[in-house]
Amino acid sequence: MVSLFKRKTKQKWALNKPLQHVAFIMDGNGRWAKKRLLPRHLGHQAGINRILEIAEACQELGIRVMSLYAFSTENWKRPQEEIDYLFEYLDVFFKREIDHLMRDGVQVRTMGDITRLPEKTRITVNEAKELTKNNKNFVLNICLNYGSRPEIVKAAQDFAKDVSLGKCQIEDLTEKKFLDYLYSVDLPEVDLLIRTSGENRLSNFMLYQLAYSEFIFTPTYWPDFDKKHFIKCLELYQHRNRRFGGLKNE
Repeated sequence: MVSLFKRKTKQKWALNKPLQHVAFIMDGNGRWAKKRLLPRHLGHQAGINRILEIAEACQELGIRVMSLYAFSTENWKRPQEEIDYLFEYLDVFFKREIDHLMRDGVQVRTMGDITRLPEKTRITVNEAKELTKNNKNFVLNICLNYGSRPEIVKAAQDFAKDVSLGKCQIEDLTEKKFLDYLYSVDLPEVDLLIRTSGENRLSNFMLYQLAYSEFIFTPTYWPDFDKKHFIKCLELYQHRNRRFGGLKNE
């Protein structure tokens, strides 16, 4: 750790290799619970309770944005009871931690179509976003009812609408311009994706945004993924040679 991190202040560390945005596929909650002979929904409760620790670790290390794949467009296929518990735990998290988030200057953002969320959860999430919208220290970006393919299709539709309204021309569309139509507009590109639980796939998560991200897949279930596990992943990241299609020293 000594060679990978440098002390910034008495409280904070900084990474030798810059990292602005880390994304997590928080996988393994159900299996974590099953291993302990617990109902699956208690795995989601444990997983949500893990969020704040990792967010605080990001802030200590100077990482500006943390994105979390909390609920996908495909997760509606799960048992309704499990879905209900998950949103209840999310609701409790925001109500319990909103003062903490405000104190730390955390801005809450979401990606995905949250109109389908239960009304109670939708209201709570929107209130958290409104209360924290002017916070500048850190971005907690939670992906809810999110799927990357629907996001890309929606972006294409929105651009087409702007063309039809005369706001822009087809020739105006560039890779950079297309980013303006994605949920992640104004966020820095993802430097590192971490997926927990041992699965080695993206599961329709931020496909456009992850084009040049580094990937780390860890067997640790998300409820067990603490600061020590996070640091190990960051140590692996620090050894990566990010070339972005060019040539750098090997």
